[in-house]
Amino acid sequence: MTAVAMPLTANEFNLPSLGDTSSSIMSREQEYQLGRAWLSMLRGSVRTLEDPLLKDYVERHVMGLAETSQLEDRRLTFVTLDSPQLNAFAAPGGIIGVNGGLFLHAHSEAEFASVMAHELAHLSQRHFARGLQHQQQNRIPLMTAMLASIILAASGGGDAGFAALASTQAAAIQEQRRFSRQNEQEADRIGLLNLKGAGYDPNAMPDMFERLARLSRFSRTPPEFLLTHPVNQSRIADSRNRAGQLSGDGRRDSLYYQMMRARVQLFYEESPGLAAQRFRALLDQHEGEHSAARYGLALALIRSGQQAEAETELQTLLAEHPDNIAVQLAQVELDGSRNRLDQALTRLDQLLAMQPDNYPLLEAKANMLLRKQDYRGAEQVTDRLARLRSDDPDVWYLVSEARGLAGNILGVHQARAEYFMLAGDLDQADEQLDQALKRAGDNFVVTSRINARKDEVARRREIIKSF
Repeated sequence: MTAVAMPLTANEFNLPSLGDTSSSIMSREQEYQLGRAWLSMLRGSVRTLEDPLLKDYVERHVMGLAETSQLEDRRLTFVTLDSPQLNAFAAPGGIIGVNGGLFLHAHSEAEFASVMAHELAHLSQRHFARGLQHQQQNRIPLMTAMLASIILAASGGGDAGFAALASTQAAAIQEQRRFSRQNEQEADRIGLLNLKGAGYDPNAMPDMFERLARLSRFSRTPPEFLLTHPVNQSRIADSRNRAGQLSGDGRRDSLYYQMMRARVQLFYEESPGLAAQRFRALLDQHEGEHSAARYGLALALIRSGQQAEAETELQTLLAEHPDNIAVQLAQVELDGSRNRLDQALTRLDQLLAMQPDNYPLLEAKANMLLRKQDYRGAEQVTDRLARLRSDDPDVWYLVSEARGLAGNILGVHQARAEYFMLAGDLDQADEQLDQALKRAGDNFVVTSRINARKDEVARRREIIKSF
Protein backbone atom coordinates (compact mmCIF):
# COMPACT_ATOMS: atom_id res chain seq x y z
CA MET A 1 0.00 0.00 0.00
CA THR A 2 1.30 3.46 -0.91
CA ALA A 3 1.64 5.83 2.00
CA VAL A 4 -0.39 9.01 1.71
CA ALA A 5 1.66 12.18 2.34
CA MET A 6 -0.02 14.38 4.92
CA PRO A 7 0.30 18.17 4.54
CA LEU A 8 2.85 19.80 6.77
CA THR A 9 1.63 22.05 9.53
CA ALA A 10 3.14 25.14 11.12
CA ASN A 11 4.37 23.03 14.05
CA GLU A 12 6.22 20.66 11.72
CA PHE A 13 7.91 23.67 10.19
CA ASN A 14 9.26 24.55 13.68
CA LEU A 15 7.42 27.85 13.73
CA PRO A 16 7.24 29.78 17.00
CA SER A 17 4.21 29.85 19.21
CA LEU A 18 3.41 33.47 19.78
CA GLY A 19 2.23 34.58 23.17
CA ASP A 20 1.00 38.01 24.20
CA THR A 21 4.39 39.47 25.07
CA SER A 22 4.46 41.75 22.04
CA SER A 23 1.04 43.14 22.97
CA SER A 24 2.40 44.16 26.37
CA ILE A 25 4.94 46.37 24.57
CA MET A 26 2.58 47.80 21.94
CA SER A 27 -1.09 46.99 21.50
CA ARG A 28 -2.47 46.15 18.10
CA GLU A 29 -4.43 49.40 18.12
CA GLN A 30 -1.30 51.43 18.92
CA GLU A 31 0.49 49.68 16.08
CA TYR A 32 -2.45 50.39 13.76
CA GLN A 33 -2.55 54.11 14.58
CA LEU A 34 1.23 54.46 14.35
CA GLY A 35 1.20 52.78 10.96
CA ARG A 36 -1.47 55.14 9.58
CA ALA A 37 0.50 58.20 10.69
CA TRP A 38 3.66 56.76 9.15
CA LEU A 39 1.84 56.07 5.89
CA SER A 40 0.61 59.66 5.60
CA MET A 41 4.20 60.85 5.93
CA LEU A 42 5.32 58.41 3.25
CA ARG A 43 2.56 59.49 0.85
CA GLY A 44 3.54 63.10 1.36
CA SER A 45 7.15 62.37 0.38
CA VAL A 46 7.10 60.00 -2.62
CA ARG A 47 5.13 59.63 -5.82
CA THR A 48 2.55 56.87 -5.91
CA LEU A 49 1.06 55.01 -8.86
CA GLU A 50 -2.51 56.22 -9.40
CA ASP A 51 -3.51 53.43 -11.78
CA PRO A 52 -6.86 52.07 -10.46
CA LEU A 53 -6.46 48.68 -12.16
CA LEU A 54 -3.01 48.17 -10.65
CA LYS A 55 -4.07 49.31 -7.19
CA ASP A 56 -7.17 47.13 -7.33
CA TYR A 57 -5.09 44.11 -8.35
CA VAL A 58 -2.62 44.56 -5.48
CA GLU A 59 -5.41 45.01 -2.94
CA ARG A 60 -7.52 42.05 -4.08
CA HIS A 61 -4.49 39.80 -4.50
CA VAL A 62 -3.00 40.49 -1.08
CA MET A 63 -6.38 40.34 0.68
CA GLY A 64 -6.83 36.91 -0.92
CA LEU A 65 -3.45 35.83 0.44
CA ALA A 66 -4.38 37.24 3.86
CA GLU A 67 -7.33 34.85 4.03
CA THR A 68 -4.98 31.85 4.16
CA SER A 69 -2.32 33.58 6.26
CA GLN A 70 -1.82 33.65 10.03
CA LEU A 71 -2.68 37.36 10.09
CA GLU A 72 -5.36 38.09 12.69
CA ASP A 73 -5.77 41.85 12.26
CA ARG A 74 -6.67 42.21 8.58
CA ARG A 75 -7.21 45.97 8.53
CA LEU A 76 -4.71 46.31 5.72
CA THR A 77 -3.89 49.51 3.87
CA PHE A 78 -1.97 49.51 0.60
CA VAL A 79 0.36 51.93 -1.12
CA THR A 80 1.83 51.42 -4.59
CA LEU A 81 4.96 53.50 -5.13
CA ASP A 82 5.99 55.00 -8.43
CA SER A 83 9.43 53.47 -8.49
CA PRO A 84 11.01 50.95 -10.90
CA GLN A 85 13.24 49.74 -8.05
CA LEU A 86 12.42 46.24 -6.85
CA ASN A 87 10.88 46.51 -3.41
CA ALA A 88 7.96 45.57 -1.23
CA PHE A 89 7.57 46.24 2.47
CA ALA A 90 5.29 45.71 5.44
CA ALA A 91 5.09 48.40 8.09
CA PRO A 92 3.47 48.15 11.53
CA GLY A 93 -0.28 48.47 11.61
CA GLY A 94 -1.02 46.55 8.43
CA ILE A 95 0.69 48.79 5.88
CA ILE A 96 1.61 46.90 2.70
CA GLY A 97 3.80 48.71 0.19
CA VAL A 98 4.65 47.63 -3.34
CA ASN A 99 6.96 49.35 -5.80
CA GLY A 100 6.05 49.28 -9.47
CA GLY A 101 9.42 47.59 -9.92
CA LEU A 102 8.18 44.43 -8.23
CA PHE A 103 5.95 43.77 -11.26
CA LEU A 104 8.96 44.24 -13.52
CA HIS A 105 11.06 41.65 -11.66
CA ALA A 106 8.46 39.07 -10.51
CA HIS A 107 7.99 37.14 -13.74
CA SER A 108 4.90 35.21 -12.62
CA GLU A 109 1.97 35.75 -10.30
CA ALA A 110 3.30 33.02 -8.01
CA GLU A 111 6.61 34.90 -7.65
CA PHE A 112 4.72 38.11 -6.90
CA ALA A 113 2.61 36.18 -4.37
CA SER A 114 5.73 34.77 -2.72
CA VAL A 115 6.98 38.28 -1.91
CA MET A 116 3.57 39.34 -0.65
CA ALA A 117 3.20 36.20 1.48
CA HIS A 118 6.61 36.92 3.02
CA GLU A 119 5.55 40.48 3.92
CA LEU A 120 2.25 39.26 5.38
CA ALA A 121 4.25 36.87 7.56
CA HIS A 122 6.22 39.82 8.98
CA LEU A 123 2.88 41.34 9.97
CA SER A 124 1.28 38.16 11.29
CA GLN A 125 4.30 37.44 13.50
CA ARG A 126 4.38 41.06 14.67
CA HIS A 127 8.12 41.27 14.14
CA PHE A 128 8.08 45.01 14.77
CA ALA A 129 6.35 44.78 18.15
CA ARG A 130 8.37 41.72 19.17
CA GLY A 131 11.55 43.62 18.38
CA LEU A 132 10.60 46.19 20.98
CA GLN A 133 10.58 43.77 23.86
CA HIS A 134 14.23 44.37 24.71
CA GLN A 135 14.52 47.89 23.29
CA GLN A 136 11.36 49.67 24.31
CA GLN A 137 12.61 53.16 23.44
CA ASN A 138 13.43 52.52 19.81
CA ARG A 139 9.94 52.45 18.27
CA ILE A 140 10.07 55.88 16.68
CA PRO A 141 13.74 55.82 15.55
CA LEU A 142 13.07 52.59 13.66
CA MET A 143 9.93 53.93 12.01
CA THR A 144 11.80 57.09 11.01
CA ALA A 145 14.67 55.06 9.56
CA MET A 146 12.26 52.93 7.56
CA LEU A 147 10.53 56.02 6.23
CA ALA A 148 13.79 57.72 5.22
CA SER A 149 15.06 54.58 3.53
CA ILE A 150 11.96 54.01 1.43
CA ILE A 151 11.73 57.69 0.43
CA LEU A 152 15.40 57.80 -0.55
CA ALA A 153 15.28 54.69 -2.71
CA ALA A 154 11.90 55.48 -4.31
CA SER A 155 13.05 58.96 -5.28
CA GLY A 156 16.09 57.55 -7.13
CA GLY A 157 18.98 58.72 -5.01
CA GLY A 158 21.66 57.21 -7.24
CA ASP A 159 24.79 55.54 -5.87
CA ALA A 160 25.19 58.08 -3.08
CA GLY A 161 21.55 57.62 -2.26
CA PHE A 162 21.92 53.87 -2.04
CA ALA A 163 24.97 54.24 0.16
CA ALA A 164 22.99 56.45 2.50
CA LEU A 165 20.08 54.05 2.26
CA ALA A 166 22.28 51.13 3.23
CA SER A 167 23.66 53.14 6.11
CA THR A 168 20.20 54.10 7.30
CA GLN A 169 18.93 50.55 7.08
CA ALA A 170 22.06 49.22 8.76
CA ALA A 171 21.45 51.56 11.68
CA ALA A 172 17.82 50.48 11.87
CA ILE A 173 18.77 46.81 11.79
CA GLN A 174 21.41 47.36 14.42
CA GLU A 175 18.86 49.14 16.62
CA GLN A 176 15.98 46.70 16.29
CA ARG A 177 17.14 43.69 14.29
CA ARG A 178 13.68 43.86 12.71
CA PHE A 179 15.01 42.07 9.65
CA SER A 180 17.18 39.65 11.61
CA ARG A 181 18.09 36.29 10.15
CA GLN A 182 15.63 34.61 12.49
CA ASN A 183 12.77 36.89 11.45
CA GLU A 184 13.55 36.43 7.76
CA GLN A 185 13.61 32.65 8.09
CA GLU A 186 10.39 32.78 10.04
CA ALA A 187 8.73 34.95 7.38
CA ASP A 188 9.98 32.60 4.65
CA ARG A 189 8.59 29.51 6.34
CA ILE A 190 5.22 31.03 7.16
CA GLY A 191 5.07 32.61 3.72
CA LEU A 192 5.58 29.19 2.10
CA LEU A 193 2.66 27.78 4.06
CA ASN A 194 0.58 30.78 3.01
CA LEU A 195 1.53 30.25 -0.63
CA LYS A 196 0.53 26.60 -0.43
CA GLY A 197 -2.73 27.45 1.32
CA ALA A 198 -3.59 30.03 -1.33
CA GLY A 199 -3.07 27.46 -4.10
CA TYR A 200 0.28 28.70 -5.45
CA ASP A 201 3.38 26.65 -6.21
CA PRO A 202 5.67 27.14 -3.17
CA ASN A 203 8.72 26.74 -5.44
CA ALA A 204 8.02 30.28 -6.65
CA MET A 205 9.64 31.63 -3.49
CA PRO A 206 13.11 30.06 -3.98
CA ASP A 207 12.82 30.89 -7.70
CA MET A 208 12.31 34.54 -6.80
CA PHE A 209 15.18 34.43 -4.30
CA GLU A 210 17.50 33.05 -6.99
CA ARG A 211 16.58 35.89 -9.33
CA LEU A 212 17.22 38.41 -6.56
CA ALA A 213 20.61 36.86 -5.88
CA ARG A 214 21.53 37.17 -9.58
CA LEU A 215 20.44 40.80 -9.59
CA SER A 216 22.65 41.47 -6.59
CA ARG A 217 25.62 39.68 -8.14
CA PHE A 218 25.64 41.75 -11.32
CA SER A 219 24.71 45.17 -9.96
CA ARG A 220 26.68 47.81 -8.06
CA THR A 221 23.42 48.99 -6.50
CA PRO A 222 21.48 45.94 -5.28
CA PRO A 223 17.67 46.05 -5.22
CA GLU A 224 16.29 47.91 -2.25
CA PHE A 225 14.49 44.72 -1.19
CA LEU A 226 17.85 43.01 -0.65
CA LEU A 227 19.03 45.69 1.75
CA THR A 228 16.29 44.74 4.20
CA HIS A 229 15.80 41.12 3.13
CA PRO A 230 19.32 39.77 2.42
CA VAL A 231 19.40 36.63 0.29
CA ASN A 232 22.22 34.11 0.48
CA GLN A 233 22.70 30.57 -0.75
CA SER A 234 21.76 29.13 2.63
CA ARG A 235 18.43 30.96 2.59
CA ILE A 236 17.74 29.90 -0.99
CA ALA A 237 18.55 26.27 -0.17
CA ASP A 238 16.40 26.35 2.98
CA SER A 239 13.39 27.74 1.12
CA ARG A 240 13.91 25.27 -1.74
CA ASN A 241 14.05 22.35 0.70
CA ARG A 242 10.93 23.46 2.55
CA ALA A 243 9.04 24.14 -0.68
CA GLY A 244 9.87 20.58 -1.75
CA GLN A 245 8.27 19.23 1.42
CA LEU A 246 4.94 20.82 0.53
CA SER A 247 3.01 18.39 -1.66
CA GLY A 248 1.29 19.47 -4.88
CA ASP A 249 2.38 21.82 -7.63
CA GLY A 250 -0.02 24.74 -7.33
CA ARG A 251 -0.59 27.43 -9.94
CA ARG A 252 2.24 29.54 -11.29
CA ASP A 253 0.71 32.36 -13.25
CA SER A 254 -2.37 34.12 -14.59
CA LEU A 255 -3.13 36.14 -17.69
CA TYR A 256 -4.44 39.00 -15.57
CA TYR A 257 -1.14 39.30 -13.70
CA GLN A 258 0.75 39.41 -16.98
CA MET A 259 -1.58 42.18 -18.14
CA MET A 260 -0.77 44.16 -15.00
CA ARG A 261 2.92 43.61 -15.74
CA ALA A 262 2.34 44.95 -19.25
CA ARG A 263 0.76 48.10 -17.79
CA VAL A 264 3.79 48.67 -15.57
CA GLN A 265 6.23 47.92 -18.40
CA LEU A 266 4.44 50.47 -20.58
CA PHE A 267 4.51 53.03 -17.78
CA TYR A 268 8.28 52.78 -17.32
CA GLU A 269 9.14 52.55 -21.01
CA GLU A 270 10.77 55.65 -22.54
CA SER A 271 7.84 56.19 -24.90
CA PRO A 272 4.64 54.37 -25.98
CA GLY A 273 6.23 53.89 -29.42
CA LEU A 274 9.17 51.95 -27.99
CA ALA A 275 6.81 49.92 -25.84
CA ALA A 276 4.75 49.07 -28.92
CA GLN A 277 7.88 47.77 -30.67
CA ARG A 278 8.73 45.55 -27.73
CA PHE A 279 5.19 44.14 -27.42
CA ARG A 280 5.09 43.50 -31.18
CA ALA A 281 8.34 41.55 -30.90
CA LEU A 282 6.82 39.41 -28.14
CA LEU A 283 3.77 38.72 -30.27
CA ASP A 284 5.94 37.74 -33.23
CA GLN A 285 8.01 35.48 -30.99
CA HIS A 286 4.86 33.68 -29.79
CA GLU A 287 3.23 33.70 -33.25
CA GLY A 288 0.41 35.93 -32.07
CA GLU A 289 -0.54 33.69 -29.11
CA HIS A 290 0.35 36.06 -26.30
CA SER A 291 -2.70 37.92 -25.00
CA ALA A 292 -0.77 39.95 -22.43
CA ALA A 293 1.61 41.23 -25.12
CA ARG A 294 -1.36 42.03 -27.37
CA TYR A 295 -2.95 43.92 -24.48
CA GLY A 296 0.23 45.91 -23.85
CA LEU A 297 0.50 46.60 -27.58
CA ALA A 298 -3.09 47.87 -27.73
CA LEU A 299 -2.48 50.26 -24.82
CA ALA A 300 0.79 51.48 -26.34
CA LEU A 301 -0.95 52.10 -29.68
CA ILE A 302 -3.75 54.08 -28.04
CA ARG A 303 -1.26 56.26 -26.18
CA SER A 304 0.87 56.84 -29.26
CA GLY A 305 -2.14 57.97 -31.30
CA GLN A 306 -2.48 54.84 -33.47
CA GLN A 307 -6.14 54.25 -32.66
CA ALA A 308 -7.10 52.32 -35.80
CA GLU A 309 -4.44 49.67 -35.22
CA ALA A 310 -5.32 49.58 -31.51
CA GLU A 311 -8.94 48.89 -32.46
CA THR A 312 -7.88 45.84 -34.47
CA GLU A 313 -5.84 44.41 -31.57
CA LEU A 314 -8.64 45.06 -29.08
CA GLN A 315 -11.25 43.34 -31.22
CA THR A 316 -9.15 40.18 -31.04
CA LEU A 317 -8.78 40.51 -27.27
CA LEU A 318 -12.47 41.22 -26.69
CA ALA A 319 -13.42 38.16 -28.71
CA GLU A 320 -11.04 35.97 -26.67
CA HIS A 321 -11.53 37.54 -23.23
CA PRO A 322 -14.94 39.27 -23.11
CA ASP A 323 -15.15 39.13 -19.30
CA ASN A 324 -11.70 40.57 -18.66
CA ILE A 325 -12.08 43.98 -16.96
CA ALA A 326 -8.64 45.14 -18.10
CA VAL A 327 -9.52 44.47 -21.73
CA GLN A 328 -12.91 46.12 -21.38
CA LEU A 329 -11.34 49.23 -19.85
CA ALA A 330 -8.78 49.33 -22.65
CA GLN A 331 -11.72 49.57 -25.07
CA VAL A 332 -13.20 52.34 -22.90
CA GLU A 333 -9.87 54.17 -23.08
CA LEU A 334 -9.84 53.77 -26.86
CA ASP A 335 -13.43 55.03 -27.16
CA GLY A 336 -12.52 58.03 -25.04
CA SER A 337 -9.47 58.79 -27.18
CA ARG A 338 -11.74 58.76 -30.28
CA ASN A 339 -14.32 60.97 -28.52
CA ARG A 340 -16.93 58.20 -28.46
CA LEU A 341 -17.98 59.18 -24.95
CA ASP A 342 -21.54 57.83 -25.07
CA GLN A 343 -20.29 54.48 -26.33
CA ALA A 344 -17.72 54.34 -23.51
CA LEU A 345 -20.36 55.21 -20.90
CA THR A 346 -22.76 52.58 -22.23
CA ARG A 347 -20.04 49.94 -21.92
CA LEU A 348 -19.20 51.09 -18.39
CA ASP A 349 -22.85 51.01 -17.29
CA GLN A 350 -23.22 47.47 -18.61
CA LEU A 351 -20.13 46.37 -16.67
CA LEU A 352 -21.22 48.22 -13.51
CA ALA A 353 -24.61 46.49 -13.64
CA MET A 354 -22.69 43.27 -12.92
CA GLN A 355 -20.05 44.81 -10.57
CA PRO A 356 -21.62 47.95 -9.04
CA ASP A 357 -18.79 48.62 -6.56
CA ASN A 358 -15.87 47.95 -8.88
CA TYR A 359 -13.27 50.68 -8.23
CA PRO A 360 -11.60 50.86 -11.67
CA LEU A 361 -14.99 50.90 -13.41
CA LEU A 362 -16.35 53.67 -11.18
CA GLU A 363 -13.26 55.82 -11.62
CA ALA A 364 -13.38 55.33 -15.38
CA LYS A 365 -17.04 56.38 -15.40
CA ALA A 366 -16.32 59.48 -13.30
CA ASN A 367 -13.54 60.53 -15.66
CA MET A 368 -15.73 59.93 -18.72
CA LEU A 369 -18.55 62.01 -17.20
CA LEU A 370 -16.08 64.81 -16.49
CA ARG A 371 -14.99 64.73 -20.13
CA LYS A 372 -18.65 64.91 -21.16
CA GLN A 373 -19.07 67.90 -18.81
CA ASP A 374 -21.74 66.07 -16.82
CA TYR A 375 -20.36 67.44 -13.58
CA ARG A 376 -23.35 66.54 -11.40
CA GLY A 377 -23.21 62.97 -12.62
CA ALA A 378 -19.45 62.83 -11.99
CA GLU A 379 -19.98 64.20 -8.48
CA GLN A 380 -22.47 61.43 -7.70
CA VAL A 381 -20.07 58.75 -8.91
CA THR A 382 -17.07 60.18 -7.03
CA ASP A 383 -19.10 60.55 -3.83
CA ARG A 384 -19.88 56.85 -4.10
CA LEU A 385 -16.20 56.12 -4.63
CA ALA A 386 -15.33 58.14 -1.53
CA ARG A 387 -17.75 56.07 0.54
CA LEU A 388 -16.15 52.88 -0.75
CA ARG A 389 -12.53 54.08 -0.48
CA SER A 390 -12.40 56.71 2.25
CA ASP A 391 -8.68 56.10 2.87
CA ASP A 392 -7.57 56.64 -0.74
CA PRO A 393 -6.05 60.07 -1.42
CA ASP A 394 -6.35 59.58 -5.20
CA VAL A 395 -10.11 59.19 -4.83
CA TRP A 396 -10.41 62.35 -2.71
CA TYR A 397 -8.43 64.28 -5.30
CA LEU A 398 -10.94 63.21 -7.95
CA VAL A 399 -13.85 64.00 -5.61
CA SER A 400 -12.48 67.52 -5.15
CA GLU A 401 -12.22 68.02 -8.90
CA ALA A 402 -15.79 66.82 -9.55
CA ARG A 403 -17.28 68.89 -6.73
CA GLY A 404 -15.47 71.99 -7.90
CA LEU A 405 -16.75 71.66 -11.46
CA ALA A 406 -20.25 70.96 -10.10
CA GLY A 407 -20.12 74.20 -8.08
CA ASN A 408 -20.08 72.51 -4.64
CA ILE A 409 -17.48 74.75 -3.01
CA LEU A 410 -18.14 73.55 0.55
CA GLY A 411 -17.67 69.98 -0.68
CA VAL A 412 -14.42 70.96 -2.40
CA HIS A 413 -12.92 72.17 0.88
CA GLN A 414 -14.04 69.03 2.69
CA ALA A 415 -12.63 66.74 -0.01
CA ARG A 416 -9.35 68.65 -0.12
CA ALA A 417 -9.06 68.33 3.65
CA GLU A 418 -9.43 64.55 3.40
CA TYR A 419 -6.86 64.45 0.62
CA PHE A 420 -4.29 66.48 2.57
CA MET A 421 -4.84 64.41 5.73
CA LEU A 422 -4.07 61.23 3.83
CA ALA A 423 -1.14 62.88 2.02
CA GLY A 424 0.48 64.02 5.27
CA ASP A 425 -0.03 67.79 4.90
CA LEU A 426 -1.97 68.51 8.07
CA ASP A 427 -1.53 72.29 7.89
CA GLN A 428 -3.27 72.34 4.52
CA ALA A 429 -5.94 70.00 5.85
CA ASP A 430 -6.61 72.37 8.75
CA GLU A 431 -6.80 75.34 6.39
CA GLN A 432 -9.30 73.57 4.16
CA LEU A 433 -11.48 72.66 7.15
CA ASP A 434 -11.43 76.28 8.32
CA GLN A 435 -12.62 77.33 4.86
CA ALA A 436 -15.33 74.70 5.05
CA LEU A 437 -16.50 76.02 8.42
CA LYS A 438 -16.93 79.47 6.92
CA ARG A 439 -19.03 78.00 4.12
CA ALA A 440 -21.12 75.84 6.46
CA GLY A 441 -22.61 78.86 8.25
CA ASP A 442 -25.25 77.89 10.81
CA ASN A 443 -25.69 74.31 9.62
CA PHE A 444 -25.16 72.48 12.91
CA VAL A 445 -24.84 68.98 11.42
CA VAL A 446 -22.21 70.03 8.87
CA THR A 447 -20.21 72.15 11.34
CA SER A 448 -20.19 69.25 13.82
CA ARG A 449 -18.74 66.95 11.17
CA ILE A 450 -16.11 69.49 10.19
CA ASN A 451 -15.09 70.06 13.82
CA ALA A 452 -14.79 66.30 14.31
CA ARG A 453 -12.39 66.19 11.36
CA LYS A 454 -10.40 69.09 12.88
CA ASP A 455 -10.09 67.02 16.06
CA GLU A 456 -8.81 64.12 13.95
CA VAL A 457 -6.21 66.41 12.34
CA ALA A 458 -5.02 67.48 15.80
CA ARG A 459 -4.77 63.85 16.91
CA ARG A 460 -2.72 62.90 13.85
CA ARG A 461 -0.49 65.91 14.34
CA GLU A 462 0.39 64.71 17.84
CA ILE A 463 1.31 61.27 16.54
CA ILE A 464 3.45 62.68 13.73
CA LYS A 465 5.23 65.03 16.14
CA SER A 466 6.62 61.96 17.85
CA PHE A 467 8.60 61.20 14.68
